[in-house]
Amino acid sequence: MLDLVERIPAGRAMTYGLVAEVLAERLGRGGPRQVGHVLAGSGGSVPWWRVVNAAGAPPAPYAREALDRLRAEGAPLTADGTRVALRRAVWWPEQD
Repeated sequence: MLDLVERIPAGRAMTYGLVAEVLAERLGRGGPRQVGHVLAGSGGSVPWWRVVNAAGAPPAPYAREALDRLRAEGAPLTADGTRVALRRAVWWPEQD
């Protein structure tokens, strides 16, 4: 799963659910909560800020850091700057 998150390009994002969907196709199991759990335990070794919830919001305890990183990468954000504009930022693995 971490290899998939590592492949998300700068300025793009995936939701926990999309990561889980790709993994389910590959592994036949997993869900959004498991994705969050694995990312939380990764120690920041992958670009965790590029994985957001279905509304485009980063994890609340790390929202400021995540949004700062996304902004620096040029990710499209909503007008209020609190979420990723998913329609423009979403990434699928077959796009690379």
